[in-house]
This record gives sequence, structure tokens and C-alpha cells, in this order.
Amino acid sequence: MKLKEDLSPILLLLFHLMVWIYTFITFLPSYIFSWLSGPDAGHHGSEVERAKRAKSRSVLGRPEGPYRAVSATKRFASSLHPGVNTLDKMFEYAARRFPHRDCLGTREVISEEDERQSDGKVFKKVVLGEYYWLSYAEILTAASQLGSGLASLGQRPKTNVAIFCETRAEWLIAAQACFMHNFPMVTLYSTLGGPAIAQGLNETQVTHIFTSRELLETRLKDILDEVPRLQHVIVVDNTATSWPGRPPGISVHNMSAVQELGARPENAAREQEQPLPSDIAVIMYTSGSTGKPKGVMISHSNIIASITGMAERIPNLCEEDTYVGYLPLAHVLELSAELVCVSHGCRIGYSSPQTLADQSSKIKGGSKGDTSVLQPTLMAAVPEIMDRIYKNVITKVEEMNCVQRTLFILAYNYKLEQLSKGYSTPLCDKLVFRKVRSLLGGRTRVLLSGGAPLSAATQRFMNVCFCCPVGQGYGLTETCGAGSISELWDYSTGRVGGPLVCCEMKLKDWVEGGYRSTDKPNPRGEILIGGPNVTMGYYKSEANKEEDFFVDENGQRWFCTGDIGEFHQDGCLKIIDRKKDLVKLQAGEYVSLGKVEAMLKNCSLVDNICAYANSEETYVIGFVVPNQKQLLALADQYGIRGSRLELCNSKAVEELVLKLITEAAIEAKLERFEIPRKVRLSPDPWTPETGLVTDAFKLKRKELKTHYQGDIERMYGGK
Repeated sequence: MKLKEDLSPILLLLFHLMVWIYTFITFLPSYIFSWLSGPDAGHHGSEVERAKRAKSRSVLGRPEGPYRAVSATKRFASSLHPGVNTLDKMFEYAARRFPHRDCLGTREVISEEDERQSDGKVFKKVVLGEYYWLSYAEILTAASQLGSGLASLGQRPKTNVAIFCETRAEWLIAAQACFMHNFPMVTLYSTLGGPAIAQGLNETQVTHIFTSRELLETRLKDILDEVPRLQHVIVVDNTATSWPGRPPGISVHNMSAVQELGARPENAAREQEQPLPSDIAVIMYTSGSTGKPKGVMISHSNIIASITGMAERIPNLCEEDTYVGYLPLAHVLELSAELVCVSHGCRIGYSSPQTLADQSSKIKGGSKGDTSVLQPTLMAAVPEIMDRIYKNVITKVEEMNCVQRTLFILAYNYKLEQLSKGYSTPLCDKLVFRKVRSLLGGRTRVLLSGGAPLSAATQRFMNVCFCCPVGQGYGLTETCGAGSISELWDYSTGRVGGPLVCCEMKLKDWVEGGYRSTDKPNPRGEILIGGPNVTMGYYKSEANKEEDFFVDENGQRWFCTGDIGEFHQDGCLKIIDRKKDLVKLQAGEYVSLGKVEAMLKNCSLVDNICAYANSEETYVIGFVVPNQKQLLALADQYGIRGSRLELCNSKAVEELVLKLITEAAIEAKLERFEIPRKVRLSPDPWTPETGLVTDAFKLKRKELKTHYQGDIERMYGGK
């Protein structure tokens, strides 16, 4: 999508003259270099040429598939390195190859203070220092000692250990300890509510749990009486481990104390049971976007296959790379990404969404965010975070003076044109986009988006302004995060690439939704993923297991995703719908709520939106989190005064927002019946802490419906 602006003719002429001279000077050497170096030297052809290049093909030649990556052999890739078939062997391999290289890094907290805002709210602000690092050899020793310490506290192989903790170095150390001693690890999101935490702990019958001091005091402490089997709480922080009124039978330990226990000669010499590839490595509880969380059983071989497939799509991945870890490690995207990095000797510096950039909410003004200090080369993100970055930069562009704005837009459109032809723009990158690129540290070479569809506008923007390819990935917890990732030289939007080398995909007709593999011009249907990365099913839930998983006549395991996709002629997959997001209106029209939301999130006024429809009604409604700056500007334009809360509750503002959303929907070519007729504005953002979105910022439709029940009745005329 190109930016539009009234441009000064003189500036336009000067800019085009400069570009013409630059292009003329650099074209011949660039062409000669590309010709001498071959097709893989950086120029991958125009968008049209790239679209013709096959990414996957139907193995049997049928439109429904199964589709397999063109780079895959007859047998699936299921191991990164020879003989490395379990996660303990993977880390030991990395520690042997890169013993003294930095592995996990944590920033020092210099100071912490409360800062009162103009609206009376108090935010905690921090000043952070440099990263301090533990090497691969040090992490291996720490994990080994921790595992031996757990064993001395009564933990036995093939019995579950829980981890309920924020993303940090201690999380991965605890995970490696469990992998080495064959303790299946139960992962729980740090934002889950009390009942969901208790359900997961009781269902898996854990006796030992890792947690942080903060989560122990704010979440876990209140439900300990509801988890009778729990005996040992290991606190990852180096703080006091007792409190008044602690339940009888519960022992609380510091993680460092458990490591010291494991380092004692009599415990260190204890024989440990090494896992088999088929043993459970992780029981990962889903975020519960469509109901109560389910525990997905993931084996060592599942994860090894998954990270093998992912690594193949990241060019030149090596020990020189730095990854920033800030998404929830209890989510399969972050865990897989970090294990990919560890398997190749990269270093991982830890962060959080609140400290990621200089402008992040917890960073004290004038001090540096984590990416400025770490300068990562690799980063994973969910679309919600990328959308925020996109809208913030666009707002800053709109605030520029006429000359700056004109130059930015000219450079943006010029680079967009060059990317479509397959060429780089080093001059624009250095002169125009350097400041935007510095928001993520300035060295990012690969951005991977997953967890939900990324809008075309945001993807184009990130490709242009951050001067690095943005790969869209598709996978689920049930497929160990693996499915497909777009090739990094493929700048087309809205597609998620071909299947990874660890799996294959096929389409299943969904007649009710009107999707068939015989559809023209492209086959469509429910996406099924098969291969060694498909997990073992749901923990203690045979009914769901039989419904969602099956084994075919060749013995291959498959998962029915519930997502609707279409395969393009070049073997690229596009996600076009979701079975559970489809609602049939009273007049018989089918509305895809996810499609409506994806289109309307491109509206600059919308930070987040949830579309809702009732089958007994004739129209769609929506709940909207408006962008604060845009909302204030809109209200000011019409002379409406008030706080954010007052503006969101104003009927006049609601109607103005609805008018702009309707215009955006028409521009996005939504059908008349898909456009929300009424909206409710939310003064507060939806965060995982509110319980209205998951840790990956997916909408929790059931919780949102309950939260806005009164508004739903009002917008549907009291029905």
C-alpha cells in the first residue's frame, strides 16, 4: 500500500533527479556483481519472477495435496545435527561447540521509581544498565546442577514439573534441567487466572513448580490450598523464601539453593535417566482463546523436527546472531525460536514488552530500552506489536513538517518500487530510514511474525522502514509451532509461504463454509498438517484427541487446524478464514469475524477491534480500542472535550468513530453485511492482564462477549 500526500513539485523534481543519478551510477556495477555472483547473491528477481518460483508442490499432483516443500527430500527433515534427537543432546552439542560464547543475557536494574502521570495514574519506571551474560558452558553446568537438585528434592523421571514464570534466563535454564533429567515440563502462562492455574497443576499432578517472587505473591499464593499435591515451590529470584501463614506441607526454595544442593558430590553423582525421542518434553497449556486451556503433549522428537524446519528458513543463522527474547516462553512461538537460536550458538538477550524500546512504558525518559543496548539481529513478534510500531511511526510522520514528510513519503514509495523489482536501496536506508530502524537497535536482519495474520500495510511498512525482510509464519501449539514460513526474499503480503521441510499440508473440503479443493483459480479448504512435528495430543483428553488428530493409512500423524487456506500456483499458502470465526446472519449471509477485524485494524483510529455477530440478528457490531492520539485529534476537530473515558462513553464520538470505520471498511471492499453497524469504544487497552486477550494478543471471544454483554444487548436493541 503506497502512502499518499500532496507533494511539492520542486522537492519531487530534486528527489527524482537525485534518485536517477544514483540509479545510473550504481546500476552497472550492481548488475555485473549480480551476474557474476549468481541468483543467490542478494537479487532474487522481481515480485512477478518470485511468484513464479515454486515454494512447494503437491506430492501426488492433486489440488488438495499433500503439499511438500521443494527443498524437502522424500523423507522429512527431523534432526538438526547427526545423532541429536533429544533436547538434552541438542544443548550439550551446542555447549561443546560454543563453550565460551555468550548464551543468555539479563540487564542490570540500576534504579526503580514510581512516576505519577497527569491523569493521576502511577507507573513504575526503571533505569537499566548493561547486559551481563552466562556462557553456554555455564548454562550447561547450571542446568545439570539444577536437575540434580530437583532429583534430591524427590522429583522423579517422567513425572511432571511445572513452570509458571515470566520470560527470563532462569526459565530456559529450568527447562534445560528438565530436558536433561527427563522431567516433563508443564508450561503455564503467567497471565492465567487462578482457576486455570489450579486446573493445570491438578490435572498434571505436579509436586514441584518454578515461579518468580512476584507471581508467587500475586497469583500462586492464593490457590496453593487448591493444589494439594504441590510440595516444593522453587523461586527463581534470589530473595527470601518464607512468608507468614504459608500452607503446611509446602517448602519454598531459591533456585540458587537447589543448584547448590545438586552440586553436592553425592547428588551430582546420582545417575540420571536420559530421555528417548518419544518421551514427553513439554505439556504446554494453550492460552484458552476458545475455552479452557488444554495441555498439548509435545515430545522431544516433535520439538527437534519443528526447530529443524524453522532453522532451514533463516539464512546464514550462526553464532554471530543475537536474538531478543520478550514474548511468553510458555507460547510455542517463543520457545521454538529460542531453541532454534540455542541450537546454532546464538546469544539470547532477555527483555519484556514494557522495556523493549526507548519509548516503552517502563523505561524512564532519557534512558535506553533493551533493543538499543542489545542491538539484536533476530526478532520474533506478534502482529499486535508490529501494528503498534507501524501506527506510532505513521503518527510521527504525520507530525513532521511539510519538507520532512514529503521526503519520507517519496523515499518510502521509491523503496517500495525497488523492492518489487528485487533491488535494495542502501542510500534511502542510510539517509531516510536509519532513525526508524534504530527503534529496534539498528542491526535487525530478520523479523519473524507469527501467532496471527499480519496486515499487508504493516508488513510492507516493516519491510521498507526497518530495512530487513519480514517473514510470516504459520503454526499451532498442536504442530509444535511449525507449519510454514515465507521465504525471506518473498515480499508478497498476506501469505505464509510453503510448508517447512519437517511437515506437509493438505486441504480438506469444508462444504458448509463454501470451500473446496476444486475451487478456481486456487484450491481452498481446511488446512491439515502432517509430519513428525505433529504432537501427541491433549493431556487426559481423549475426546478432543480423536476429534482433532488422526493417523493416515501410511502411519503419518495429522492435525486438523480449523483454519481455512488456499494454495497459490507457486505453492504458497494463504490463510483466508477460520471455521470457528464464521457466523451465519439471520438473512443467511456468512460473516468471517477474523476477516472483518484484519481489514479494520488497518484504520489508523483502531488499535484493536473485536467483531461480533449473533445468528439471530441481521448485522455485525464491534468493540473498539481506539488509538489515543487519533481519538483526541478527532474529538478536538469536532470541539468535543473530555478525558479518554468520557470520550469513549460519548454517543457523539461513538458515531464519529463508526463513520470513519465504515469508510475504512468500504475502502477495504468489505461486503455491506460485513460492516459493523454499531460500535462500543473501550477506554482501556486489552492486555493479557485484563483476561480479554491471550499472551500472544489473540482475542478471547468468550471473555469479550461476557465483558461487553450489556453493550451487546444495547446495540441489538435490548434483545
